[in-house]
Amino acid sequence: MKKFLCALLALIMVLSLAACGSGSNEPASTAEPASTAEPASTEESSEGKVFHIYAWNEEFKGFFEKYYTVPEGIEVVWTIVPNEGTQYQDALDLALLNQESASDDDKVDMFLAEADYILKYTNSEYTQDIKALGVTNFSNTYKYTVEAASDANGVVKGVSFQCCPAGMIYRRSIALDVLGTDDPAEVQAAVADWAKYNEVAEKVHAKGYLMTASYAEYYRVFSNNTSSPWVDASGNVQIDPAIQAWMDQAEKFVNNGYTLTSGVWDAETTEQAAKDGKAFCFFGPAWYYNFCMGPAFGEDAVKAGTDSVGDWGLCEGPQAFFWGGTWLLAATGSDNPTMLADVMDTFINDEEVCTNLIKNEAQFTNNQAVNNKFAADPEFGNPYLGGQNDTAIFAEGAKNIKFQNQTIYDQGCNEGLQNAFAEYLKGAVSKDEAMSNFYKALKEKYPAITVPEA
Repeated sequence: MKKFLCALLALIMVLSLAACGSGSNEPASTAEPASTAEPASTEESSEGKVFHIYAWNEEFKGFFEKYYTVPEGIEVVWTIVPNEGTQYQDALDLALLNQESASDDDKVDMFLAEADYILKYTNSEYTQDIKALGVTNFSNTYKYTVEAASDANGVVKGVSFQCCPAGMIYRRSIALDVLGTDDPAEVQAAVADWAKYNEVAEKVHAKGYLMTASYAEYYRVFSNNTSSPWVDASGNVQIDPAIQAWMDQAEKFVNNGYTLTSGVWDAETTEQAAKDGKAFCFFGPAWYYNFCMGPAFGEDAVKAGTDSVGDWGLCEGPQAFFWGGTWLLAATGSDNPTMLADVMDTFINDEEVCTNLIKNEAQFTNNQAVNNKFAADPEFGNPYLGGQNDTAIFAEGAKNIKFQNQTIYDQGCNEGLQNAFAEYLKGAVSKDEAMSNFYKALKEKYPAITVPEA
């Protein structure tokens, strides 16, 4: 990894020089101190004076500032870099490469990583053993979250504050119109496998609706159920049968008018979650409500009971899957080891914090005891889902999550294929050209791998 980072540093320097004449005034990243929190004690900490966190968005930053008490005398500084392409990784890699020579105030103490590229960091010298720091209680965490944060030798390098079992989020009013029921169990029976799901899509289309709002809406269902990794042990890129099945279905759905050619994060897709949207279903975990559907509802929609809030239900869908997750990794060279361990321990073991994440933030936490408490509570429900207890469904799905067939190339492969294939679905290029463009971009991003001839 050190050789890779050195090469990357050289490339970044070249690109930086080239960008000087671009005329852009928009910063690539932001570094900002956290809001002042109540001190944990009146004694000044003997740790470093700055706790530096790298992240790609402000989700965890918001949770941290609400629910973690920063020790007196320590300032928390955040560096937020958008996770578009490899921008975040590039900035993080540069910081880690300079970690040893950086001043104490500039050192990275903790950084966030996703499932698509976490192995790149856990299997490197730039992360450290958190058990040695004092994080030893994993009794309530989900097994796959610990496996994902461990290196090839089983050394645990971090924790995830969330678990991300996912399901099919469907619009109740369309279900009533098409299926004659909006009951989660009955809807699940209607879409229990892909053959049944496709039959429902035909009925939904006949009624004038869309089955999904995006060709890529259910991509993660397929990619999370592959039987082989994107890149094999010899460095060869391969298309798993599950990925091919997604490509075939996406092509069919676009051609039949069952879905749109907009991406998962595009405004056109988000709009379909609004009151007048025509999409029957979305696929995602607990964070999907806030990040993908929330913008269509509006900030006060839940309180006001407006828009499509309450017109949704949740079921497992055609296949069980998980999507994403955010891991907190311990940077080697941190001068705040005590606080580093305490942050991680807090977000997996503090019952009050985990309870607040479910009650106030619609999260599914990485604490089984807290999740199961809410899952068994007949009074608990999600306002987005008309009061349905989604935690109960997620708790059942979480039992079957496996972290397998992952590689350090997954972000580039997953995002690259979806983007390239979209050009074909929109009619801009042929299918062969789309695949050729995908392999070419992949080779440029990861020169060491071998791509098929297309």
